Amino acid sequence: MLLCEFTQLDVPAAQRVGRVHSVDSMGAVDGPGLRFVVFLQGCLYRCRYCHNPDTWDQRGGEERTVADLIEEMRGYLPYMQATGGGLTVTGGEPLLQADFVAGLFEEAHKIGIHTALDTNGFAAPERAAPVLEHTDLVLLDLKQLNPEKHKALTGQENTVTLRFARFASEWGVPLWIRYVVVPGWSDAPEDVEALADFVQSLRGVERVELLPYHLLGKHKWEVLGIRYTLEGVEPPPPETMTRIRKQLTQRGIRVT
Repeated sequence: MLLCEFTQLDVPAAQRVGRVHSVDSMGAVDGPGLRFVVFLQGCLYRCRYCHNPDTWDQRGGEERTVADLIEEMRGYLPYMQATGGGLTVTGGEPLLQADFVAGLFEEAHKIGIHTALDTNGFAAPERAAPVLEHTDLVLLDLKQLNPEKHKALTGQENTVTLRFARFASEWGVPLWIRYVVVPGWSDAPEDVEALADFVQSLRGVERVELLPYHLLGKHKWEVLGIRYTLEGVEPPPPETMTRIRKQLTQRGIRVT
């Protein structure tokens, strides 16, 4: 049985167990300040540009307890506190292990650590709610607003993600939207307009982060023996990123 298939909410937060792929003790790109970043195992998306396909398997990684991770994190508290940083949980998709993340965030709050959830939002509201109770910031990956293009790009419908986005917005947690610009897949003007329309329908969006598609994770696909289906797609040129940034800022959206 996989950890995401049963509840741990009746287990004390510090004793909950998760499957962890790896940790980055000094992350600087997953939320404000310097951050202790926990990469969890398991994801149901199959994004064509994923740079961590080694996190897909829900049986991979190693089992670790909340208490174990909190103890490891304590050594980096001075750096996090000095820079306004904290803890970010990513993946994979962390909401597949929602009870574990809820426990980890609960224990982090007890020692004054800011918590950020980096997610594609592929979870029902009832699964996400215990996590959001202890979440200070959601980094939400929106891959595509067009349903057909989204499924072609990720292998999943986007209805669950959009419902999560609305739920998190209504909950009141601050949102940073992340959007990967993939030439031919998510860079068309109509794609950007749809993104702007949806972002403006939400409350609490502080910024949109435009992330240019890159090839840094391609070698992992080769090592795992998985066919890379974006062969020949190059990172977007600067003029594409400038055009998209302008398109969003003209709608009054803060872009980084």
